[in-house]
Amino acid sequence: MQHVRLGKSGLKVSRICLGTNMYGAGYVDDERAVRVIHACLDHGVNFIDTADVYHAGQSEVVVGKGIRHRRHDYVVATKAGYPMGSGPNDTGLSRKHLVNSVEASLRRLGTDYIDLFQVHRWDPDTPLGETLTTLDALVKKGAIHYIGCSNFAAQQLSEALGISERRGLERFVSVQPPYNFSERSIEAELLPLCLAEQVAVLPYLVLMGGVLTGAYRRGQPPPADSHLGSKHAQSARQKYMDEKRFDMVERITAIARDLGHEPTQVVLAWVLSKPGITSAIVGASRPEQVAKNAASADIGLPPDVLRRLDAL
Repeated sequence: MQHVRLGKSGLKVSRICLGTNMYGAGYVDDERAVRVIHACLDHGVNFIDTADVYHAGQSEVVVGKGIRHRRHDYVVATKAGYPMGSGPNDTGLSRKHLVNSVEASLRRLGTDYIDLFQVHRWDPDTPLGETLTTLDALVKKGAIHYIGCSNFAAQQLSEALGISERRGLERFVSVQPPYNFSERSIEAELLPLCLAEQVAVLPYLVLMGGVLTGAYRRGQPPPADSHLGSKHAQSARQKYMDEKRFDMVERITAIARDLGHEPTQVVLAWVLSKPGITSAIVGASRPEQVAKNAASADIGLPPDVLRRLDAL
């Protein structure tokens, strides 16, 4: 497994990042999730991503159990910004909410520092300067080591980087956007900006919620104990489980068969082939999936295959 710098920082992360939004929901029991987290290090995956809003903090609790005995070996990323309560200050990127969020995440993770703390979304109600000075203070305090953002447009990220530069504040080292065969808008502005500014790009939804794994069947509802069968994945299920995507799965499966790989591996290899992509976020519900996902980082797809995938 190759490990690369996270943006301009000196922090090294694996090119595959374990996404954990399925943990803490019940359909992947905690014991198995912990075994998945332990399996990551066996295959060179040191990067784990979670968020406070994933199942009301329970994903962070499970991640905390998994990293407990080898905390130093993991690079743990979490996020805040979505509602965590019904109060007016239980959401957003204000100083009050961010400080409270970091403290709560530290408790749930059972750690005294967060490697990468990311704001989960743009907040039009909070001045960006307030958000960045708060994050800068949390870095100086040692509660978090690096800062990133998620779901920011190119213009929003550019504005944030400009404020950090002018005020001498910690800058975002990474951004998390959705990216897959059907959602490629980041190629126009965000990816070029990140390449120019040396900001790491950590795409999510690369497998369209799991549709591109080939594990789901056309015209059949997802199994109740699967990711797409869960309440948490309702949005992805409605968005991606359609005829167009199942046609896409058939074409990817055929390509994968010719190459001797699995569909998931081909998709991940395609994502990682894109200039500017640092690490692909992908979930795993079983340890053996970690091994297969990790192997995808070492797959070099031929130019003709890349062209066929680009055309999907």
